[in-house]
Amino acid sequence: MTTDPNASPAGAPALPASPDPAPGPRALQGVRVVEMGQLIAGPFCAKTLGEFGADVVKIEPPGSGDPLRNWRMLQDGTSVWWQVQSRNKRSVALDLRSPEGRDIARRLIAEADVLVENFRPGTLESWGMGWEDLRALNPRLVMLRISGYGQTGPYRDLPGFGAIGEAMGGLRHLTGEPGRVPVRVGVSIGDTLAALHGALGVMMALYHRDARGGAGQVIDVALHEAVFNVMESLIPEYSAFGAVREAAGSALPGIAPSNAYRCTDGYVLIAGNGDSIFRRLMDTIGRPELGADPALADNAGRAARAGALDAAIGAWTLPRTVDAVLAALGAARVPAGKVYTAKDIHEDPHYRARDMILRQTTRDGREIDVPGVVPKLSATPGTVRSAAPRLGEDTDAVLRGLGIPEEDIAALRAKGAIA
Repeated sequence: MTTDPNASPAGAPALPASPDPAPGPRALQGVRVVEMGQLIAGPFCAKTLGEFGADVVKIEPPGSGDPLRNWRMLQDGTSVWWQVQSRNKRSVALDLRSPEGRDIARRLIAEADVLVENFRPGTLESWGMGWEDLRALNPRLVMLRISGYGQTGPYRDLPGFGAIGEAMGGLRHLTGEPGRVPVRVGVSIGDTLAALHGALGVMMALYHRDARGGAGQVIDVALHEAVFNVMESLIPEYSAFGAVREAAGSALPGIAPSNAYRCTDGYVLIAGNGDSIFRRLMDTIGRPELGADPALADNAGRAARAGALDAAIGAWTLPRTVDAVLAALGAARVPAGKVYTAKDIHEDPHYRARDMILRQTTRDGREIDVPGVVPKLSATPGTVRSAAPRLGEDTDAVLRGLGIPEEDIAALRAKGAIA
């Protein structure tokens, strides 16, 4: 096994390095991140930064910690989701409601490059830790603020979760079957979209600061805006034509053929909407006359007859197995795929070949398969360097790093300001 040059802090159980760890520095090596977030949006962003070498110190409330520790399915009393979301982080149990806890947080932030927080707007200000306070403390600070509705506007003080952001951002209106109740995507997509926008904002702000000689700045990410940003032509179509896009089930409205089709043992998604791809698809399903029809030569003509095309494709897939359909379409170079379950992903050789399933060891010594790191960088790839921490596991080490004497650490613990 190759040794990772950015090994775990002393005392942390080592993890197997990622399958092909490149030697040399990580992309964000030397970048110090303080995470004051919980659950998904803020922590997912900090996780991404940590995977590429940033030193992430996660502040959690003593006693309970981040609620994600207890979400969904637990192993040894801890969520397996936590093992992914908090890898490469150090945990400091700090009571931010206490003056002593806030003082330690300020000392951490004074030495940080990035602060990630997803409190309700105004919370940090009420603690004397708003942007103006922190900028005076650390002019180079990049502060990412993720909230339901942003730091300004008439809705800023309303509570917001990712699911609400998905609704307000326009996504929920389009998910599901026409005329039926809107359904959720199945994962917390609003939170993770906000996290990814936040990570992108952090990188741009760091570039502005370090490559252009600029100062630190605030990045304001609203959950609903992150969702809205990926909603394609929703608003231009309404502005130009008064068109309100509606739910369309598994189809892609205005693009044809692109849908899910029933087979004997499941469904196959087929994207045959490119002009030459469409002709190859029609040849494959035994309908060359459709591929040669001038009225279907471009997407506009095909979209007008989407129902008939779906019926023709569905008639071909219905008596065949998923594997048979995929084999035929693969040979014809028509984009198609099965609807994967977790089991399918876990067993797929392509995921393994791309290092997208990694074997990770938890702090309790359990081995668990977890998602790999995205994106893939050739010179400075992301890695898993340390397991998700126990609550407050790094409190003493981090405070010692701030120069706080042992007797003061003991006194802070006795007061309940740390754990």
